[in-house]
Amino acid sequence: MHGHSNTPRDPLFDIHDKVYLIAGACGGLATPLIDEISARGAKMAFYDINEIGLTELQSKFPDALIFAGSIDCEASITACIVKVIEKFGVLDGMINAAGVLPICDSLSIDYGLFKTCLDVNLNGAFLLSRCVARSMQERGGRIIHIASVSSNVANIDYAAYASSKAALSQLVRVLAREWATKNILVNAIGPALTETKLTREYLSDQHFRQNAIDAIPMQRLGLPSDLFGPIIMLMSKAGAFITGQTIYIDGGRTTV
Repeated sequence: MHGHSNTPRDPLFDIHDKVYLIAGACGGLATPLIDEISARGAKMAFYDINEIGLTELQSKFPDALIFAGSIDCEASITACIVKVIEKFGVLDGMINAAGVLPICDSLSIDYGLFKTCLDVNLNGAFLLSRCVARSMQERGGRIIHIASVSSNVANIDYAAYASSKAALSQLVRVLAREWATKNILVNAIGPALTETKLTREYLSDQHFRQNAIDAIPMQRLGLPSDLFGPIIMLMSKAGAFITGQTIYIDGGRTTV
């Protein structure tokens, strides 16, 4: 389903013709989300380090803008936003789906990998937010980060990832306060473990998979489609007074 489709337009959740930058667009969670956003008639720009993935997205969504760059490079992000404004005239929102997930015990995790996790999941999220907010100062906008239940729960072997996501949730709160008077709303969603390209390798281990399911009261893993409703809410009129929140979409995982 591409572009202008027959999806009914509920005024509360209408994102038709809104312009969204999606960072980490080639990642596991972004792929199904992009289909959903496109079906609702939004205009999209895709930012990712994966040039092959971007070319594939361009062929699927010919009206979209693609821009190759790293999430922790401010010059590249800024250049991308300039192109977005040139092409579409405005930028209404940004969804940050970029992330790395190293699972390794803390005694042996490579320190370089630990730092990379922070660079992408936290520092990149900060740079993206700041660049986008600079372009939204006149008319406001929405910034949505994909956080994780790991910002709240302490899974073993998650020192790098959990630290980065906990910091991201706190960053969201601070930026939300700083930018509230500009009507730039900053939120995150916190999925439970969801089956995507990023997690598939870990989840192929049956022991790991069963432990993950056992920790979720609803006794199943997350699905990308579980995230659509809350994200569309945060992008649309329905989310007009929500800022500084990490909304957990987790089958009860954070209640454990």
